[in-house]
Amino acid sequence: MRINRRGFLAGTLPLGALMMHGVEAFAAASPKGLHFGRPQPFDFNSLRHLAKALSAKPYPAENPPAPDLVGAIDFDVSQKIRFRPELALWQSGPQTFPIRFFHLNRYVGLPVKIHIVFDGSAREILYAPSVFDYDGTGLDKKLPSDLGFSGFRVMNGHSVESDWLAFQGASYFRSSGSEDQYGASARGIAVNTALSTREEFPRFTSFWLDEAPKTNTLTIFALLEGPSLTGAYRIKASRGDGAVTEIHADLFTRADIQRLGIAPLTSMYWYSESNSRQGSDWRPEVHDSDGLALWTGKGERIWRPLIDPPSIQTNSFLDVNPKGFGLLQRDRDFDHYQDDGAFYNRRPSLWVEPVGNWGEGAVQLVEIPTDDEIHDNIVAYWQPKEPVASGSSYAIDYRIHWRNSEPDFPSTLARVVATRTGRGGVPGRALPRNTHKFVIDFEGGILSEMAPRYDIMPVTTLSRGKAENAYAIKIVGTKRWRAFFDVGLEGSQPLDMRCFLRLGDKTLTETWLYQFFPPIA
Repeated sequence: MRINRRGFLAGTLPLGALMMHGVEAFAAASPKGLHFGRPQPFDFNSLRHLAKALSAKPYPAENPPAPDLVGAIDFDVSQKIRFRPELALWQSGPQTFPIRFFHLNRYVGLPVKIHIVFDGSAREILYAPSVFDYDGTGLDKKLPSDLGFSGFRVMNGHSVESDWLAFQGASYFRSSGSEDQYGASARGIAVNTALSTREEFPRFTSFWLDEAPKTNTLTIFALLEGPSLTGAYRIKASRGDGAVTEIHADLFTRADIQRLGIAPLTSMYWYSESNSRQGSDWRPEVHDSDGLALWTGKGERIWRPLIDPPSIQTNSFLDVNPKGFGLLQRDRDFDHYQDDGAFYNRRPSLWVEPVGNWGEGAVQLVEIPTDDEIHDNIVAYWQPKEPVASGSSYAIDYRIHWRNSEPDFPSTLARVVATRTGRGGVPGRALPRNTHKFVIDFEGGILSEMAPRYDIMPVTTLSRGKAENAYAIKIVGTKRWRAFFDVGLEGSQPLDMRCFLRLGDKTLTETWLYQFFPPIA
């Protein structure tokens, strides 16, 4: 809620000195070193009304505090500034997951308000220089006393230094998944991604944290604000096989939106076995995710390997009431990356499970050229078919699964596990001009248990050209099957392809989709 911070500070005392309703519960959950604002009534319905009321007003300009000082906090300085672990929210209480707070820095310079919720009321957690260790930088004596926090991280447990969930910057959040390794991120919403106009990045401006004691679930309420819309979010985060974030959002538009992205996922893909010649690094592969997985409303399973395109590409996969989509990291073999610092083989896969019917629309995949691993260049989201008009409201429900693979994959189907490209033709013979070979590996399902045979066939569909020399074999000594086909191409226009393996009239694999850009001679 938008409440004057100076008014809060004027009426606040250390937590241990507060004598009012609920103080015992707050004291049990929080250390005395934290300072809190006065209690305010809070529930999700009030947050929803606030978001709706704000949508009727112009988006206010936001000025970062102490821009010169905060702007000087680069990556190296930021690493020196640490929240004091003994002051974590719920560090000594009965709750399962203590929460620590992030400092502002050059990359995230706008503060967010963070509140603790108990028994129908909320108190803002107030920044003070004393809650951070500034490691001799002297910034604690220079920065404003009401600077604010840039976000928060949810720790794996008491006296544990690793975290499993973090919210920081715009509406971004991420979880470390099943193997305690961060990778791809989610966002609250995407607005006008990859258009000729500038993309908007609405941000979570306020959070309310509510964790029931001795449970595995943290409820996070968040207010989203941006030039074109506002939103009230309820996010229930829990641990299990990886993590699950269950999201309900009420959105209210301030303006017409040309491209609204629901449940957006953001990742990095530079190169893999399919385009390794594009990489200039010594490592065999570098990516947070290697493909987009789709489970259509009609039940088809699709795998689209990611690419590093020559220019920004947006592909739409039309659907009605999708069952799920996600950016996955299927290749989990360390030898394929050889990186014992970034551990790309441990990066979580993100799978979006719609709750209820989403109607007509499309999963859109945006791929942006990159030449380094420091850039997030992949975005996937759901775009509703109907135009998004000013003054509209939308309610959306979905879950994001942060784990090693997508849930509920059919046990009978084989997955795509590798995609390779090369020059076409047969070794030892004259190579045909402008011909390219595509090789797809499948594993799993009933296909893996089959003995070698020669009546399993690749079924291919191409946007141009013709598939030739198509066949499938079982790779000796493995449970994998490999499909081959050649395509002769003229010109530099991209080629869109589909392929799956079939025995008679029985489909044995998910559908492989791929977009190929012929190399310029």
